[in-house]
Amino acid sequence: MFPLIRGWTDVQRSPKANLRLGLVLTFVAGATNAGGFLAVGRYTSHMTGIVSSMADDLVLGNITLVLAGVICLLAFMAGAMCTAVLVNWGLRRHLRSSYSLPLLLESGALLVFGLFGAAIAAWSQLWVPVTVVLLCFIMGLQNAVITKISKAEIRTTHITGLVTDLGIELGKLFYMNRGQPATPVLANRQRLQVHASLVLGFMLGGLVGALGFKHWGYITTVPLAALLWVLCLRPLLTDLRWRAA
Repeated sequence: MFPLIRGWTDVQRSPKANLRLGLVLTFVAGATNAGGFLAVGRYTSHMTGIVSSMADDLVLGNITLVLAGVICLLAFMAGAMCTAVLVNWGLRRHLRSSYSLPLLLESGALLVFGLFGAAIAAWSQLWVPVTVVLLCFIMGLQNAVITKISKAEIRTTHITGLVTDLGIELGKLFYMNRGQPATPVLANRQRLQVHASLVLGFMLGGLVGALGFKHWGYITTVPLAALLWVLCLRPLLTDLRWRAA
């Protein structure tokens, strides 16, 4: 398995490795987002919707819901901040696992979410708000990882930007260049393929997450956590061997 995933989370990157990791993280985000909605009744990666809801609730005088939205927004930002701190800390120490550190944290958070699902369901009034905040933190954490790795070319927890870029490239693809213009409008087929793959990855993850939570409940997140752990393991072992040498 290690040769298959060689370099996916290593600091030495390639565009192919970025896309492969992006596809996996998009799948995980789709599954977590859709499954989380079935668990707590809220999408936790959609900050646009949360901010819009805050504005509506403020006008309607629902101050409690406004405060809840603020907490979700801050949790998402805290996740992104945590990624930046961990990655930069690792890079300063020349760790091969610098990009793996936030993914390990995400894996642990997903594991907590999955293993304590029964308690969350039993004490819903207490734990559901905490779970929403945890999921927002996870989404911010993950989105910042691939954003930093790919230099903002790939995002995984929401697809509004991906669908927009996909539409732009499709517009270029079907544009009729009449005559022989000096600078014809041409689609970037590589970007078209990348964006289409990521959108499909998110949709597939959402389908798997929704089906998993419907039939098996919170335990569905455990394989997702294990997948992230496997991706991070190789560079971690490399750093441990280097430290021990």
